[in-house]
Amino acid sequence: MEDGIQDWIYQCSFPDGTELQEHTLKTGNTIIIGDRCTIDYGLKGKDIVVCEFCTLNGSIVADGDVRIDNWCEINGDVIAAADAYLGEGVKVHGKLIVQGDLDVGDNVHIERGFEAKGWISIRNPMPVIAYLILYVMTLLKIDNPDEIDDALKEIFGEDEDEDDENPLLIPPSSNIDMKVFSVPTMMTIGNGCRLHGNIRASSIMVGRDNTIFGSLRANGLIRVGDGTQVHGNVEGGEEVAVAPGVHILGNVSGRTLALDEKARIDGTIRAPEGVRFEREVQEEA
Repeated sequence: MEDGIQDWIYQCSFPDGTELQEHTLKTGNTIIIGDRCTIDYGLKGKDIVVCEFCTLNGSIVADGDVRIDNWCEINGDVIAAADAYLGEGVKVHGKLIVQGDLDVGDNVHIERGFEAKGWISIRNPMPVIAYLILYVMTLLKIDNPDEIDDALKEIFGEDEDEDDENPLLIPPSSNIDMKVFSVPTMMTIGNGCRLHGNIRASSIMVGRDNTIFGSLRANGLIRVGDGTQVHGNVEGGEEVAVAPGVHILGNVSGRTLALDEKARIDGTIRAPEGVRFEREVQEEA
């Protein structure tokens, strides 16, 4: 069961409407950050979970709970509209403001003081893996923990669920700075997102009607969905597929290129193994 949860975390997924602004990664959904990540952005979301040994160079603002695992360092404020849970050795270099209850582990350091309106308990909070099991069970509406693996395979298989409750996931060991958003896994971007920065991943799947101010680069496949604008180059190690209404303000390169006739590319095209032009088939009345 824990292996299933860990496999689920080890992906990068932006739900619909995500915004990667100049200093903040923002969504209306839950945010889950894998362990050993370094992120030069702040986070704003519903519930926010940060796994152990992470460094965030920005503030955390949650409309619900905040849960920060052991030995994390937050170079900003932590603000929770509900409860907050800080594991052992957590360092917060700004203020901590909690509207609900506060649980803190040993050796927690809060540099600029804290405000908590509920109960304060000095104890080691629930391990993040246990919390994520409960979270996933709630998300998938299942009662038996043994069903988690099968449910996750169904949701995050080839037919990905488009439920708006899907969390924003950053996989372990990701390194995200103000210039490059680099993850070691596949990245999935939902619909209607607005992102700033150059994106690097093993493969990239981009949904509809997004605006990306930066380049896309992947060792594998890249798919760019209907109506998306990319203000930069698109470079794939395998096929690059460009849907109708896409506008790429840069160059496109891939082993092969599948290009819809209603897409626009302002730069040069490089596809050593060929370009395939696609046309929408109109059904006869």
